[in-house]
Amino acid sequence: MRAMLMLLGLMIPLALFVWVAFAFNFLIRDRNRVKQGWADVDVQLLRRHDLVPRLADIVKGYAGYERALLESVTELRTRGAAEQHPGARGLVESSLGAGVQKLVALVEAYPDLKASQNFAELQKQLADTENQIQYARRFYNGAVNLYNNRVQKFPDVIVASLFDFKAAEFFELEDRAQAQAPRVST
Repeated sequence: MRAMLMLLGLMIPLALFVWVAFAFNFLIRDRNRVKQGWADVDVQLLRRHDLVPRLADIVKGYAGYERALLESVTELRTRGAAEQHPGARGLVESSLGAGVQKLVALVEAYPDLKASQNFAELQKQLADTENQIQYARRFYNGAVNLYNNRVQKFPDVIVASLFDFKAAEFFELEDRAQAQAPRVST
Protein backbone atom coordinates (compact mmCIF):
# COMPACT_ATOMS: atom_id res chain seq x y z
CA MET A 1 0.00 0.00 0.00
CA ARG A 2 2.83 2.37 0.92
CA ALA A 3 4.57 1.61 -2.39
CA MET A 4 1.32 2.36 -4.23
CA LEU A 5 1.02 5.75 -2.52
CA MET A 6 4.65 6.57 -3.33
CA LEU A 7 4.08 5.59 -6.96
CA LEU A 8 0.93 7.72 -7.07
CA GLY A 9 2.90 10.54 -5.42
CA LEU A 10 5.41 10.37 -8.27
CA MET A 11 2.88 9.89 -11.07
CA ILE A 12 0.76 12.95 -10.28
CA PRO A 13 3.63 15.47 -10.45
CA LEU A 14 5.00 13.70 -13.53
CA ALA A 15 1.61 13.86 -15.25
CA LEU A 16 1.30 17.53 -14.30
CA PHE A 17 4.77 18.25 -15.68
CA VAL A 18 3.98 16.42 -18.94
CA TRP A 19 0.70 18.34 -19.33
CA VAL A 20 2.46 21.70 -18.69
CA ALA A 21 5.17 20.80 -21.21
CA PHE A 22 2.64 19.82 -23.88
CA ALA A 23 0.48 22.90 -23.27
CA PHE A 24 3.55 25.16 -23.37
CA ASN A 25 4.78 23.60 -26.62
CA PHE A 26 1.36 23.94 -28.26
CA LEU A 27 1.22 27.60 -27.20
CA ILE A 28 4.69 28.19 -28.66
CA ARG A 29 3.71 26.45 -31.92
CA ASP A 30 0.52 28.47 -32.25
CA ARG A 31 2.24 31.76 -31.39
CA ASN A 32 4.87 31.03 -34.06
CA ARG A 33 2.09 30.38 -36.60
CA VAL A 34 0.67 33.80 -35.76
CA LYS A 35 4.11 35.37 -36.31
CA GLN A 36 4.52 33.50 -39.59
CA GLY A 37 1.06 34.57 -40.71
CA TRP A 38 1.77 38.20 -39.89
CA ALA A 39 5.06 38.02 -41.79
CA ASP A 40 3.15 36.73 -44.84
CA VAL A 41 0.60 39.55 -44.55
CA ASP A 42 3.41 42.07 -44.17
CA VAL A 43 5.19 40.81 -47.29
CA GLN A 44 2.01 41.19 -49.35
CA LEU A 45 1.27 44.64 -47.93
CA LEU A 46 4.82 45.73 -48.76
CA ARG A 47 4.30 44.40 -52.27
CA ARG A 48 1.17 46.55 -52.53
CA HIS A 49 3.10 49.51 -51.13
CA ASP A 50 5.70 49.04 -53.87
CA LEU A 51 3.00 49.09 -56.54
CA VAL A 52 1.21 52.21 -55.25
CA PRO A 53 3.85 54.76 -56.35
CA ARG A 54 3.98 53.18 -59.81
CA LEU A 55 0.19 53.35 -60.04
CA ALA A 56 0.19 56.94 -58.81
CA ASP A 57 2.85 57.94 -61.36
CA ILE A 58 0.97 56.37 -64.26
CA VAL A 59 -2.37 57.90 -63.25
CA LYS A 60 -0.72 61.27 -62.52
CA GLY A 61 0.37 61.51 -66.13
CA TYR A 62 -3.22 61.17 -67.33
CA ALA A 63 -5.23 62.63 -64.48
CA GLY A 64 -3.23 65.50 -63.06
CA TYR A 65 -6.26 67.11 -61.43
CA GLU A 66 -6.64 64.10 -59.10
CA ARG A 67 -3.66 65.37 -57.08
CA ALA A 68 -5.48 65.19 -53.69
CA LEU A 69 -6.29 61.51 -54.21
CA LEU A 70 -2.74 60.75 -55.30
CA GLU A 71 -1.29 62.54 -52.27
CA SER A 72 -3.74 60.78 -49.94
CA VAL A 73 -2.83 57.35 -51.30
CA THR A 74 0.88 58.12 -51.00
CA GLU A 75 0.46 59.33 -47.41
CA LEU A 76 -1.59 56.24 -46.48
CA ARG A 77 1.09 54.02 -48.00
CA THR A 78 3.69 55.66 -45.74
CA ARG A 79 1.47 55.34 -42.63
CA GLY A 80 0.66 51.71 -43.42
CA ALA A 81 4.31 50.79 -43.79
CA ALA A 82 5.11 52.40 -40.43
CA GLU A 83 2.28 50.79 -38.43
CA GLN A 84 3.24 47.58 -36.62
CA HIS A 85 0.03 46.60 -34.80
CA PRO A 86 -2.37 44.46 -36.87
CA GLY A 87 -5.52 46.20 -35.63
CA ALA A 88 -4.31 49.73 -36.36
CA ARG A 89 -2.66 48.66 -39.59
CA GLY A 90 -5.94 47.14 -40.75
CA LEU A 91 -7.59 50.56 -40.49
CA VAL A 92 -4.84 52.26 -42.49
CA GLU A 93 -4.79 49.46 -45.08
CA SER A 94 -8.58 49.74 -45.48
CA SER A 95 -8.22 53.38 -46.38
CA LEU A 96 -5.29 52.63 -48.67
CA GLY A 97 -7.29 49.89 -50.42
CA ALA A 98 -10.17 52.31 -50.95
CA GLY A 99 -7.77 54.90 -52.39
CA VAL A 100 -6.23 52.33 -54.73
CA GLN A 101 -9.73 51.33 -55.88
CA LYS A 102 -10.49 54.99 -56.65
CA LEU A 103 -7.27 55.30 -58.64
CA VAL A 104 -8.10 52.17 -60.61
CA ALA A 105 -11.64 53.47 -61.20
CA LEU A 106 -10.16 56.57 -62.87
CA VAL A 107 -9.19 54.37 -65.80
CA GLU A 108 -12.76 54.43 -67.12
CA ALA A 109 -12.51 58.19 -67.62
CA TYR A 110 -9.22 57.94 -69.53
CA PRO A 111 -9.32 55.61 -72.54
CA ASP A 112 -5.64 56.26 -73.31
CA LEU A 113 -4.72 55.15 -69.80
CA LYS A 114 -6.95 52.10 -70.09
CA ALA A 115 -5.13 51.12 -73.30
CA SER A 116 -1.67 51.61 -71.79
CA GLN A 117 0.34 48.38 -71.64
CA ASN A 118 2.13 49.60 -68.50
CA PHE A 119 -1.16 50.26 -66.77
CA ALA A 120 -2.60 46.90 -67.85
CA GLU A 121 0.42 45.08 -66.40
CA LEU A 122 0.21 47.12 -63.22
CA GLN A 123 -3.51 46.32 -62.91
CA LYS A 124 -2.73 42.63 -63.21
CA GLN A 125 0.00 42.83 -60.55
CA LEU A 126 -2.26 44.84 -58.28
CA ALA A 127 -5.16 42.39 -58.59
CA ASP A 128 -2.80 39.50 -57.86
CA THR A 129 -1.36 41.32 -54.86
CA GLU A 130 -4.82 42.10 -53.47
CA ASN A 131 -5.73 38.41 -53.76
CA GLN A 132 -2.50 37.43 -51.99
CA ILE A 133 -3.25 39.95 -49.22
CA GLN A 134 -6.67 38.41 -48.77
CA TYR A 135 -5.23 34.87 -48.58
CA ALA A 136 -2.45 35.90 -46.18
CA ARG A 137 -4.95 37.80 -44.03
CA ARG A 138 -7.23 34.79 -43.88
CA PHE A 139 -4.33 32.51 -42.82
CA TYR A 140 -3.14 35.02 -40.24
CA ASN A 141 -6.59 35.49 -38.71
CA GLY A 142 -7.09 31.72 -38.61
CA ALA A 143 -3.78 31.32 -36.79
CA VAL A 144 -4.75 34.11 -34.37
CA ASN A 145 -8.09 32.41 -33.72
CA LEU A 146 -6.45 29.06 -32.90
CA TYR A 147 -3.81 30.70 -30.72
CA ASN A 148 -6.30 32.90 -28.86
CA ASN A 149 -8.55 29.90 -28.24
CA ARG A 150 -5.65 28.03 -26.69
CA VAL A 151 -4.62 31.06 -24.60
CA GLN A 152 -8.16 31.54 -23.30
CA LYS A 153 -9.44 27.98 -22.83
CA PHE A 154 -9.18 25.99 -19.64
CA PRO A 155 -6.84 24.34 -18.71
CA ASP A 156 -4.31 25.88 -21.15
CA VAL A 157 -5.14 29.35 -19.80
CA ILE A 158 -3.25 28.37 -16.65
CA VAL A 159 -0.05 27.67 -18.56
CA ALA A 160 -0.60 30.73 -20.75
CA SER A 161 -0.88 33.01 -17.74
CA LEU A 162 2.10 31.36 -16.00
CA PHE A 163 4.33 31.99 -19.01
CA ASP A 164 2.81 35.36 -20.00
CA PHE A 165 1.23 34.35 -23.32
CA LYS A 166 -1.06 37.16 -24.49
CA ALA A 167 -3.90 37.05 -27.00
CA ALA A 168 -2.96 38.25 -30.49
CA GLU A 169 -4.72 40.96 -32.51
CA PHE A 170 -6.75 40.11 -35.59
CA PHE A 171 -6.00 41.92 -38.84
CA GLU A 172 -9.44 43.25 -39.55
CA LEU A 173 -10.60 45.63 -42.19
CA GLU A 174 -12.75 48.59 -41.26
CA ASP A 175 -14.96 48.14 -44.30
CA ARG A 176 -15.93 44.54 -45.11
CA ALA A 177 -16.04 45.46 -48.81
CA GLN A 178 -12.27 45.91 -48.58
CA ALA A 179 -11.92 42.16 -48.17
CA GLN A 180 -12.55 41.89 -51.90
CA ALA A 181 -9.84 42.59 -54.42
CA PRO A 182 -10.41 45.86 -56.29
CA ARG A 183 -12.34 45.52 -59.50
CA VAL A 184 -10.05 46.07 -62.43
CA SER A 185 -11.14 45.98 -66.01
CA THR A 186 -8.86 45.06 -68.86
